[in-house]
Amino acid sequence: MEKTYNPEQIETKYRSLWEDKNLFSSDSNSTSENAYCIMLPPPNVTGSLHMGHAFQHTIMDVLTRYHRGKGDQTLWQPGTDHAGIATQMVVERQLAAQDITRHDVGREKFIEKIWDWKEHSGGTITSQMRRLGASVDWERERFTMDDGLSDAVHKVFIQLYNEGLIYRGKRLVNWDPVLHTAVSDLEVISTEEQGSLWHMRYPITDTDKVMVVATTRPETMLGDSAVAVHPDDERYAHFIGKTIDLPLTERKITIIADDYVDMEFGTGCVKITPAHDFNDYEMGQRHNLDVINILTDDAKINDTVKSAYAGMDRFDARKQMVKDLDEQGLLEKIEPHTLMVPRGDRTHSVIEPYMTDQWFVKVAPLAKPAIDAVKNGDIRFIPENWNKTYFNWMDNIQDWCISRQIWWGHRIPAWYDTEGNIYVADSLEEAQTQAGKGVALRQDEDVLDTWFSSALWPFSTLGWPEKTPELSRFYPTNVLVTGFDIIFFWVARMIMFGLKFADDVPFKDIYITGLIKDGQGQKMSKSKGNVLDPIDLIDGISLDDLLVKRTQGMMQPKMAEKIKKQTQGEFPDGIPSFGTDALRFTFAALASFGRDIKFDLKRVEGYRNFCNKLWNASRFVLMKLEGDTIDAKATLSTSDEWILSRLQATKVNVEKHLEDYRLDLMSQELYEFVWHDYCDWYLELSKPLLADDKTKAGTQATLLKVLNEILTLLHPIIPFITEEIYEQCCTLTGKDSESLMAQAYPEVEQNLVSTQAEEEVKWLQTFILGIRQIRGEMNIPPSKPLPCFVQNTTNIDKQYLNEHSQLLTSLAKLEAINQLSETDEAPESATALVGDMKVLIPLAGLIDKDQEIARLNKEIEKLEKQKTQFSAKLNNEKFVSGAPEAVVNKEKEKLLSVESAIIDLRSQLKKITAL
Repeated sequence: MEKTYNPEQIETKYRSLWEDKNLFSSDSNSTSENAYCIMLPPPNVTGSLHMGHAFQHTIMDVLTRYHRGKGDQTLWQPGTDHAGIATQMVVERQLAAQDITRHDVGREKFIEKIWDWKEHSGGTITSQMRRLGASVDWERERFTMDDGLSDAVHKVFIQLYNEGLIYRGKRLVNWDPVLHTAVSDLEVISTEEQGSLWHMRYPITDTDKVMVVATTRPETMLGDSAVAVHPDDERYAHFIGKTIDLPLTERKITIIADDYVDMEFGTGCVKITPAHDFNDYEMGQRHNLDVINILTDDAKINDTVKSAYAGMDRFDARKQMVKDLDEQGLLEKIEPHTLMVPRGDRTHSVIEPYMTDQWFVKVAPLAKPAIDAVKNGDIRFIPENWNKTYFNWMDNIQDWCISRQIWWGHRIPAWYDTEGNIYVADSLEEAQTQAGKGVALRQDEDVLDTWFSSALWPFSTLGWPEKTPELSRFYPTNVLVTGFDIIFFWVARMIMFGLKFADDVPFKDIYITGLIKDGQGQKMSKSKGNVLDPIDLIDGISLDDLLVKRTQGMMQPKMAEKIKKQTQGEFPDGIPSFGTDALRFTFAALASFGRDIKFDLKRVEGYRNFCNKLWNASRFVLMKLEGDTIDAKATLSTSDEWILSRLQATKVNVEKHLEDYRLDLMSQELYEFVWHDYCDWYLELSKPLLADDKTKAGTQATLLKVLNEILTLLHPIIPFITEEIYEQCCTLTGKDSESLMAQAYPEVEQNLVSTQAEEEVKWLQTFILGIRQIRGEMNIPPSKPLPCFVQNTTNIDKQYLNEHSQLLTSLAKLEAINQLSETDEAPESATALVGDMKVLIPLAGLIDKDQEIARLNKEIEKLEKQKTQFSAKLNNEKFVSGAPEAVVNKEKEKLLSVESAIIDLRSQLKKITAL
């Protein structure tokens, strides 16, 4: 083995080797009767791998590699989503740079340009997945607009339409006035912004009375159909049923009563605009109010309502209308108001509730079976608390708007004749057959919501509607790994469509992961300048390059400067190269059931150190085995039996944690076993055993067996380094192996469980740690041989002392171990306890008493100063009340740590002074 662990070299080697040998194939990796399948949530073809992707992909890969090792026929199905709006915007921006629009080139040519862009630039995320070691079956990679998947989309649409579950109607939708399309709730980002609350006087017809209504959108008054008050509001009870002369218009509207009105908000009077507010629309349906759309598709005032504001942008019209109201004495007041403003995630324009003709899925009939599937346990959420979120949404589900007014996507398979009759068919020829020969037809211009095709992903990728072997073998899939933000938009719809069209649930488990945030618990975003790129963590990146990435596109110099200072403070030397395995181990270790997951580079550094430790330990083992024949049946020492017994317990716990989806606990279990049990203890115990001909063969066999099983256990988490070390082991032993990936996952061997060996080695560990603690407390060099006495020994103690005296003197660096009787007087000593047995280290002559006292006093003095500083800070009310809670808690932890250290040093000082 190379002396130094070089992740880049290893990763490059095995990325190509695994694919060249087709080791990820679902057809070749096993002939097992058991099938295991995970569907990759298809990332947008426009995208690149972000921390959330890398986190979830690591989880999926660990599960896939584990089941592959268990002998299951395993499929991790890869693919990407066409991402309608996002992809179209990319290509439209390219055209805009040439001062042309999609309308200039026409629909057909524009779609060709998108396909060209997809072919040349759309594979970024798949190449990055390879960097992470994702063992997906690349030969089965799919795209949501592949021919087969498109055929499935058409079949589903036509069947739902024929069953009356898809219809076309005029409904209120989220409308992006820049993109000129309806958008889903997921594409609307509502953020708190500062605005105004306008109080306007609405004159009551034929009286000198007015009702004052408060609104955050005064321009929508042009579409008002009523003013509503609460039926129990005594202030306005006598006005109910009367009419109002709507300002700035020539219309009259009615005063109605509805329980929805909040009597405490504003004046208790609410203007009702059914065409431009979702809640108002529901109220309008209850009271049979007119639905008056006042906007064009680019959010200008239309000429539906005859007014002076026609053609004006909505916000320009707002200003003019407020001015006109004021001049007419109809503006009561304007108050500052904080409100949630919905903006499109792509255009950042303010989203309008907008009444348009759209295609909808009647969801309620599909929702009931999907609700029952979770209630009866056919599907389970992990963690289980997400059931409640799922049920809350499903029980109140609304019809789903599936049409989008863009060009890139699955075009709706519907045609219209000149009279507006609709013909839904798989092709123009079929539609023509329905309409009759010679009837002129035009196809619907809209495309389907991206989530429509994604809802078919678990079965369309397996060949549905054909009854393919893959569909029979792998559907339903085993687990979906996804985030909580798309439970409604994707997860629920896959369940509904899976039950409807594939006659079964799409997956048995839904593992909802937390959201990766930065080290301070802040959401990662470009605007905050705190985004981490997983590839940068693998390869490393200089501070200058990191600053360029984080500040590019910042329009405000102040913001860019703020991000620069933040980055320079956090990464003064840039980000070092950690390698893929260290990053994967970090993700696995963070995979708890928490909703938010703080990502700290110190964790990655720690797991890079773990990889180094594993590498160095493996080099040691292979050097100790080189040139010797390994005898797997050799007699084992107690230390050999101990590590083999601990290995069995580790395997039991690892499998349990994997079954429970607790990858964090699995990672911790393996870390503790490898770092502490194997490296810190067994390798040290093995050194004197290897030097003894009686124990050498058994220890060699144990070193190799445990190392091989460690590599197999760790492989799902850190595949690259384990594959390289395994190959070195095979080379050494002459074993011909295709890949570690092809090796069986270690089974628990009950015959190797030894309670006696574990108790015996625990005794040894307690003895040695006691000596090491004395050295540390008394500042005695680790290499200095020490005299040692033991007293108050039991028969078991004496037996262990006789059997392991060589090990103890070697590992604890002792001159000898002398047993004292109960009547023997022990010298002045530092004492450690092993059960009831006293381990005594005489201090006379070991240390310079005066020098040690001076050193301890100096250290205590330094800590007392720190204690005073921390105490003063925490006694400062301004600091405690003004600083973030995490900062205050950190200071408290520092104070407790210093106080504890002072107590320990005073105890040592007391012992030394007594000598």
